[in-house]
Amino acid sequence: MKDRENKPLGEEAEIGILGGTGLYSLLEKPREIKIDTPYGPPSDLLALGEIAGRKVAFLPRHGRHHQHPPHTIPYRANLWAMGKLGVKRILAPCVVGSLQPHVQLGDIVICDQFVDRTSGRVDTFYDGPVTAHVSAADPYCPELRKWVIEAGRSLKLRVHDRGTVVVVQGPRFSTRAESRWYKSFGWEVINMTQYPEVTLARELEICYVNISLVTDYDVWQPEPVSHLEILKVLTQNIENVKKLIYEVVPKISKDRHCPCSSALSMTKF
Repeated sequence: MKDRENKPLGEEAEIGILGGTGLYSLLEKPREIKIDTPYGPPSDLLALGEIAGRKVAFLPRHGRHHQHPPHTIPYRANLWAMGKLGVKRILAPCVVGSLQPHVQLGDIVICDQFVDRTSGRVDTFYDGPVTAHVSAADPYCPELRKWVIEAGRSLKLRVHDRGTVVVVQGPRFSTRAESRWYKSFGWEVINMTQYPEVTLARELEICYVNISLVTDYDVWQPEPVSHLEILKVLTQNIENVKKLIYEVVPKISKDRHCPCSSALSMTKF
């Protein structure tokens, strides 16, 4: 791992948001900052601002012009940059396809598990000479999950309090056979960006929660998914994600009592 200490520039931000399409307006009059990392540049400039008096950093994981497809996102640089700003908690909204009839368009799933079906992605900071094996048994921060679920319910949003996301390589969508196969396991949603984002956060001892917005039914249903249909549903429901973020940010404790904060304990060799 390069420059393991990753000393923060200062307390520029305490909460990070790794988002995408439709979330660029979360922060009013943000200050943009360029961060250099040992892993190359992040997806874009990071925006710094406040939500409810809390210092927040926002980064569009695909870049503001959506120039990074899922398999080429600089995941390590993105997470490293967040850590450099002092971020300890990350909210990670993303779009997903539903794999089950009870997970409907516009629903929000707060995932508690993932299944990695990607290939060839650089997925660790520990590529030698130091080695570390962090636990991924429960990859999402239990404290953040609890607060996000409570915030969603207080807003009366359709929130699922658990779910497994299967992460595929992209940029293509699934075949019908693949989609039905994933569905047969009982997994709830499908996405292209959750891995290795979540485990890289764990390697930096940053708390991470996934906020999955359901925009389509993949292709286990008769009609195949299209990019235009996804954007239509996303546009209709992105305000719910914004409301959820505004609701949960002031409720996030500054103290951490979760396993994420000590994930590297007893892992190095």
